[in-house]
Amino acid sequence: MDDLIDMIAAGDSQSQVSDRIKDLLFAKSAERIDAVRPYAAASLFGEEDSESYEDDEDDEDDEDDEDDEEEN
Repeated sequence: MDDLIDMIAAGDSQSQVSDRIKDLLFAKSAERIDAVRPYAAASLFGEEDSESYEDDEDDEDDEDDEDDEEEN
């Protein structure tokens, strides 16, 4: 992310900055897909463990909320 800011500050071309933003967004979405893939496969093939993703996701949201409260 810092390299993106450096690119903007250095005056790199708009197409280079745009390409970097696309790369960052693609990498972030790929991470999320990789994290969800086992749970999606489990739910498609009827394994009972598929519900644990929803629980894990709720736990992460709760942790984020706690972090936000501590900052305030």
